[in-house]
Amino acid sequence: MRKKELAKQGRTLSKDGAFINGKLTHEAFISLSILTAITFLGNFTQLQLASALPTIVHEFGISLTTGQWLTSVFQLVMGVMVPLTGFLTKRFSTREIVITSMTIFTLGSLLSWQSQTFALVLLGRILEAVGTGTMWPVLQITVFSIYPLSKRGMAMGTVGLAMSVAPAIGPTLGGWQTDANGWRSIFLTLSICGAVALILSICGLRNFGERDTSVKADFFSVALSIFGFGGLMFGFTNIENYPITSLMTWPFLIVGLAGIVWFVLRQLHHTSPLLNLRVLKIRNFTVGTIIASMSFFAFSSVTVILPMYIQTDRGYSATMSGLVMLPGAIGTAIAQFLGGRLLDRWGARPVALTGCSVLCLGTVALSMVGSGTWIGLVSICQFVRQIGMGFTLMPLTTWSLNNLAPKDVSAGSAVTNTARQIAGAVGAPILVIVMDSITTLRHAALGGGPSTQVASNIFGIQWALRISALICLGMVLLVYFGVRGNGAGSGRQMTRMVLRHIHVIHAPAPKAAAQETVATSDRQNTPKLESGNGHAEER
Repeated sequence: MRKKELAKQGRTLSKDGAFINGKLTHEAFISLSILTAITFLGNFTQLQLASALPTIVHEFGISLTTGQWLTSVFQLVMGVMVPLTGFLTKRFSTREIVITSMTIFTLGSLLSWQSQTFALVLLGRILEAVGTGTMWPVLQITVFSIYPLSKRGMAMGTVGLAMSVAPAIGPTLGGWQTDANGWRSIFLTLSICGAVALILSICGLRNFGERDTSVKADFFSVALSIFGFGGLMFGFTNIENYPITSLMTWPFLIVGLAGIVWFVLRQLHHTSPLLNLRVLKIRNFTVGTIIASMSFFAFSSVTVILPMYIQTDRGYSATMSGLVMLPGAIGTAIAQFLGGRLLDRWGARPVALTGCSVLCLGTVALSMVGSGTWIGLVSICQFVRQIGMGFTLMPLTTWSLNNLAPKDVSAGSAVTNTARQIAGAVGAPILVIVMDSITTLRHAALGGGPSTQVASNIFGIQWALRISALICLGMVLLVYFGVRGNGAGSGRQMTRMVLRHIHVIHAPAPKAAAQETVATSDRQNTPKLESGNGHAEER
């Protein structure tokens, strides 16, 4: 009996066995729910330390640039892990990937919980990232393999909540836990969540897709990506503490750039590339990937900068920092849920154009914060930004992948997720360095005294957010001029549909119009009789 149960658990669900009569089967629903919950956990972990960073920086006596590695290295490792997804999903079963990933994640959380040095905490974070780096691509590939084209927007909008809402909720709970029980309690909670996810995966998860044991991975490309992107990030983050001519900066920058160039060339010429960059020849896919990467660049930097403003410059607690960012999670949830459905109905262009415009306006408003700004207004601005993110990211990602052939979806998912994670990992240190540089110059211009430090910090934060707003403006232009073609839709079509629903224009539905035509025809063909008063009567 036990063997039969194990065989049932390991059974592979095909597309026909997972989606029947327009609905998911029970087994597919349970498995997809488990994958979504684990993806939520991974993305929740990604930025949960954002509100705790000031406390960690103070406890270990390190700089903010060094401390933000706890968030940046997570994104970087996830970016390195994503290209392996294409190989892993072909070589191993879904259950094998998820169970192994959750085991590594749990061990990493335990290590960070018990570590007494910053280096070991960072190592634990790296293990957490290794454990969750493949989860979102696996979920994405699973959705595209199950749902038909007409349902993918709705499906991605639903499961995409794990991708966008979790990072927004993370800082809120992380801040509360830091104030209540210290930052180490965050890792204790993650250890428990990882263990629960592991048990759920063992008991309820089914396999999707077929295995191919002959597939081999290009691990030399993995090494190139580690040295390339890791070296570039390490060199960037050291610019704050060392001059560009120091051995701690320029050698790492050169090694990083050389590694990235070598990595790209190898992928283009290798017969079985780790990351199939040839999908970038599809114009619509490339445009969607670029815009999504820009949104991650702007998003990740703000999640690091904003808690510093709230706690260091305004004197609020980590809990308050998290609460200020919480409405943004609600905004993302609303926009994410609606965005996928509107994509199926109106197309990507009007939805993404609305989202990018809202994101840009929210960032501009956020860049006007000062030392006396009402903290509730900061939360409102972040709420507006997150609504824009929700209407931008998932519709564009779904649209760009829909433009690929079914056999290229796995490769496209790996490319777009790698680009987004690396953009997020690089975005935070770059804008933090820009912010610190502007702050230093402003502080010197104001005389360099302690009394001007807060004003200088806020000045640097304002300009960092203005640069982020310029990136968002670039996204608006790219959507306006670049998102066209199959599945893009049009603003005119959306406007007419909206006006029709609110009865601003008269556009009867085709069925109603047809009924009216038939009725008119019947009246015209009805014979008339003369009544006694000389008027025509219809019979």
